Amino acid sequence: MEVRTGAKPYVSEIEPFRIEVKQEILDDLKARLIRTRWPDEADGAGWLQGTSLSYMKEIVDYWLNNFDWRMQERRLNSFAQFKASVRGWNVHFVHVRGKGPRPIPILISHGWPDTFAGQLKLVEYLTDPASNGGEETDSFDVVIPSLPGYGFSDKQTSRGWINKAEILHDLMTEALGYRKFAAQGGDVGAGVTTDLAYQYPESLIGIHIHNDLRMPSPMPLRSELSTPEQEYLKLLDGWEFEEGGYGHIQGTKPQTVAYGLNDSPAALAAYIVEKFRAWGDTKGDVESRFTKDELLTTVMIYWATETINSTMRGYYESHHNPSMPWRRGKTMVPMGASLFANDFVFPHPHPRELAERVYGNIQRWTLMPTGGHFAAAEEPRLLAEEIRTFFRPLRNL
Repeated sequence: MEVRTGAKPYVSEIEPFRIEVKQEILDDLKARLIRTRWPDEADGAGWLQGTSLSYMKEIVDYWLNNFDWRMQERRLNSFAQFKASVRGWNVHFVHVRGKGPRPIPILISHGWPDTFAGQLKLVEYLTDPASNGGEETDSFDVVIPSLPGYGFSDKQTSRGWINKAEILHDLMTEALGYRKFAAQGGDVGAGVTTDLAYQYPESLIGIHIHNDLRMPSPMPLRSELSTPEQEYLKLLDGWEFEEGGYGHIQGTKPQTVAYGLNDSPAALAAYIVEKFRAWGDTKGDVESRFTKDELLTTVMIYWATETINSTMRGYYESHHNPSMPWRRGKTMVPMGASLFANDFVFPHPHPRELAERVYGNIQRWTLMPTGGHFAAAEEPRLLAEEIRTFFRPLRNL
C-alpha cells in the first residue's frame, strides 16, 4: 500500500497489521472459563432479569469445546488491515479498495458493544457492487476503523472526552490522502459521523446513519415539539427505564463494573451478548440473527485487547463533558437515514421532524422492513443497497 507524503507531522506512516493474539492469552482464557463460578437465577426468570443462565452455560460450553479463535483470526486477517498514529493515537483500520471505475472513499464507524468486525459483511457489497446485485459505478474504497479506545486501536487511559471525529478525519485526509469522503455509522458511530459533518463539512461528500440520530442542542421544551416527537421521547423514557441501566452505569461508575468484566470472560460475554439479543431484530432468539461464532468473535476482541473499560470510560467522559459548541444548530451536509424496523424494539422510529432539527439537508429517509440495531451484521445487503443509493447522486458533486 502506498504511503502518502506530506502528511501533517502528527500523522505517521501507515503500517500493515495482523491480528495475532498470544497463545498465553488463550490458555488463560480457557482456564478462567473452566473455573466460572455461576450465579443463581430466579425461578423462571430466563432473560427477564438479564442474561439467561442456561444460555450462558451453553455458550461457555461452546466457547470451550467448539469455538475456534484461530479460524476467526484468519478470517479477520483476510481483510487488509493497517495501523497509523494520528494525533497521538494508534488507530487500527481495515482498508479495502473498490473495484469500480471511480470508487469513492467511505469511513464506516461502529458503535458499542460492537467492533470493526461487525461491519465486515458490508465490504463485498460496497467494494464490488457489480458482483453483489449493483452497478460497478457504485463502488467504494472502504475504511473501517476500530474507534479510538476500542479493539486494536489504542485504549483510552486518560481523563477527558476524545474527539474521535477529529482523529478519523485526519486518518482519512492526512494518512490516507482522501480529499473528500463519505461517512456512515450507527450508535457511537452515528455520533462520530454527525460530528464529522459539523466539524469538517468541506471534507464530507455526505453522511449516512442507520440508528441513534443525534438530538438537537439545545433541546426544545417538550411542549414545543410535535406530537410524534413527544411520543418518541416518551418511548425513549420508557426504554431508558427498562434497558438503559448499562448507560447509566457506564456514564457514572464504569470503573466499578470493569473489575468483573475484565476478570471474568463469562461475565464479559453475558454483558455483551445480552445487548445483541435485546437490540437486534432477534424476537428473543439471539441466534436467529447472530451465530455463536459471531457473538464470541465480538467478545474475544474485547477480551484479548482488554478494552471493555476503555470503551465504557468513553460513556463517562461523554456524559460529563460540556456540550460541544459545534453541535448547536444544524449541519447542512447531505444526509441519508435508513431506520431498521426492530432497532431497540421501538414501535416506531425516530421522527423525521426531530431529525430535521439537527440534519438540515436530509436527502433520503427510509424505513426499513426488517433488521435491528446491528444492521451491518443483520442486514448487510439491505444496508449496503441503501448506502449505494444515497451516495449515487452525490458522487460527482
